[in-house]
Amino acid sequence: MPLQPYQQRVVEEKGELEKRLAALNLFIDGHVYSELDEAERSRLRQQRYYMNGYFQVLVERIDAFAE
Repeated sequence: MPLQPYQQRVVEEKGELEKRLAALNLFIDGHVYSELDEAERSRLRQQRYYMNGYFQVLVERIDAFAE
């Protein structure tokens, strides 16, 4: 079944977020991250946490398209 336009946008949004989340994870695993002060590292970890939650909501929405 073809996706509705809004559904296709959700799929595209998930793909874009997945790329940004992967880049953030690479940054956090890199050497520059360890040179940042603890407050900034904490904000980046918090950002990753919320991005992961957002990603999971998009996955759930896409899974529901098939229902």
